[in-house]
Amino acid sequence: MPIAAPEIQAFANGFPIAMLHWAAALAILIAGVAAYAFLSPHREVAQARDGNAAAAVSLGGAIITLAIPLAAAVSASASTVEVALWGVSVMVLQLLLGRIADMVLRGLPERIAEGDVAAAWLLVCAKSALCLVLAAAVAG
Repeated sequence: MPIAAPEIQAFANGFPIAMLHWAAALAILIAGVAAYAFLSPHREVAQARDGNAAAAVSLGGAIITLAIPLAAAVSASASTVEVALWGVSVMVLQLLLGRIADMVLRGLPERIAEGDVAAAWLLVCAKSALCLVLAAAVAG
């Protein structure tokens, strides 16, 4: 006896696609965070593990600022191919925007390495503003 309710059918058809989009986005996010950690001149992962709270705030903020435009890309995509294309595009753009923020706000990354939590929050807020604008542009 098949389940005839349209809501159940829509869920049964949509759930696997949603999980595929989520898995694609998660893979892109993991790759983006790995790229961020590799490109970061101050090795925030190691510093956070060593107890540097400023590095932990900066790293956590970077993860969030990479995820927000990616979430907008997933939301605006109709297929897994679109998720991949838009996801990789926004990941690269956000990594570039983050580096630009580091250059414009000279001295903050060094202060973060020294444990300055206020500098970390300022940099996270600047990167968050950039990521929100990018996410809005992608969401259209």
